[in-house]
Amino acid sequence: MARNGFKVMDSDMHVIEPVDLWQTYMDPEFRNQAPKGVTRFQGDMMMEVNGQNVPHWMPSKRYFDWQKHTAKEQDAAYKYSYERDWNSATQVRAMDLEGLDVAFLYPSRGLYTLAVDGMDPILGAAIAKAYNRWMYDFCLIAPDRMYGAAMVSAFDVDTAVEETRASVRDQGMKAVFIRPNIVNGRNWHDPYYDPFWEEIESLGVPLGFHEGASARLPQVGSTFETYMMHHTVCHPFNMMMAVVSFIGGGILERFPKLNVGFLEANCGWAPWLLWRLDEHYEMVGRFESPELKLEPREYFLRQCFVSVEVDEEPADYVESTGLGDTVVFSTDYPHNDSKYPKATDTFLEMPFPDYFKRKILWDNCARMYGFN
Repeated sequence: MARNGFKVMDSDMHVIEPVDLWQTYMDPEFRNQAPKGVTRFQGDMMMEVNGQNVPHWMPSKRYFDWQKHTAKEQDAAYKYSYERDWNSATQVRAMDLEGLDVAFLYPSRGLYTLAVDGMDPILGAAIAKAYNRWMYDFCLIAPDRMYGAAMVSAFDVDTAVEETRASVRDQGMKAVFIRPNIVNGRNWHDPYYDPFWEEIESLGVPLGFHEGASARLPQVGSTFETYMMHHTVCHPFNMMMAVVSFIGGGILERFPKLNVGFLEANCGWAPWLLWRLDEHYEMVGRFESPELKLEPREYFLRQCFVSVEVDEEPADYVESTGLGDTVVFSTDYPHNDSKYPKATDTFLEMPFPDYFKRKILWDNCARMYGFN
């Protein structure tokens, strides 16, 4: 399948999980603690975890007015999938409509099941294991087109390593994902996590960071009252902090073959952040962090990827500043800010040269995921 002559790979397509996924797939001894989906409107991602609603932000009346304003168009776009409970056949249909040859699948409700700080590590591991069992079954309908990203709990490094190994080796997962928000007050570059990064690197799959608005975790934007303000900053700013940790904290120096994707957070911020990181490396980093053998920009070019919104005009600046090889494509299906079923077509209409579109739509993503 090709769209206007371009092969297309989605670096970050989403699923909508069943509300009872964790009651069905968790080991019996944990089912009384299983996260529960709370269905309020089409595509809702609200979860009840440990008796708490996540996301915990309570929408205002004006937010619901916006939902009503946009619902008619979205209801029409997603009606087919919604009526069939977002099953795997509807996922393949959505890929066909968007002209996707291959898609890597990330969660919706699952973005929130581990988004409660201080969670019992054993429970966190059980939640992740259940999701991965379900994702394995979900992808069986099209195993050469749909590939799951494994959920891993960051609350305990030993179980994180164990689940990473099992999900990749036994279930064929093609990536591991976590949220960028730190847990238990520990930065990602803390040596505590090194066995986790080492395991991901040794398995030859990428680490995907994926944010979700309004978590019960440390999150930039949590003090804002409106969705507009919170959602503007939470995705890109928390990713920027993760980039600084992975580069400035030496993770990419210690694990030079570890690919890291910073997904669904735009890409236009990358040139500025790397300029600032380079500036501070030149100013003080050589003294504070002598273990860093490369400049921050060089680590980013070697190992990092950022996803573009299909109508993100600043992506042109990313290419002109020499970072075009780091940009990957995403439809963001089926979230409320996706352009589905015209996401791919919208991107193809952007005023970018064909060579840049080709890199974004396939080449960069294939390199990130080690897809042959």
